[in-house]
Amino acid sequence: MSPITDIVAADEEGIARAAAAVLSGQVVGYPTETLYGLGVDALSQPAVDLLTRIKGRQGDQPIPVLVDSVEMLERLVASVPPAARVLMATYWPGPLTLVLPAASGLPGAVVNERGGVGVRISSDPIASALVRQVGRPLTSTSANLAGSPPATDAARACLEGVRLVLDGGPRCQQASTVVEVMPGTSPVVLRQGAAVLPGRS
Repeated sequence: MSPITDIVAADEEGIARAAAAVLSGQVVGYPTETLYGLGVDALSQPAVDLLTRIKGRQGDQPIPVLVDSVEMLERLVASVPPAARVLMATYWPGPLTLVLPAASGLPGAVVNERGGVGVRISSDPIASALVRQVGRPLTSTSANLAGSPPATDAARACLEGVRLVLDGGPRCQQASTVVEVMPGTSPVVLRQGAAVLPGRS
């Protein structure tokens, strides 16, 4: 892995470069409405494996995924429970990750021990544009080594092995709220974050 990471402007050219890097199996950093994330093709086992090596991520911490539409979401999930559709209509695009029943065949690192995959549509225009340009689900794990503070600017997202980082300026929001919605059960808040649900603070 190369220790050199390019920091590029998050303009049309930069986003195109980042998308090309993702489609060639490389790891990129990019801003979201919360923090900086690391992106690879979430459907590619080799790319996800590379990402986990770069982060030193533990296997019990599933990697969340960004999509740009409900149609793209359907490539990742086996079903969308009715309660999840209500949350999607209310909070998407935005900092709410929904853990839904995973489709078969996904890389193991994006699926949790209960068979769920964490997915959201970002409200950040840079993240959204990158997912659209890639045309495939994009991982959105925080840009940091496992156990270290998450990156809040492009420089901190320059981990060894990351090909380039889109510079969208500082980000200082807390991480997304995570809610698990599995068939036949009520929604469960796994992490309270930037999206505040009714009855939660």
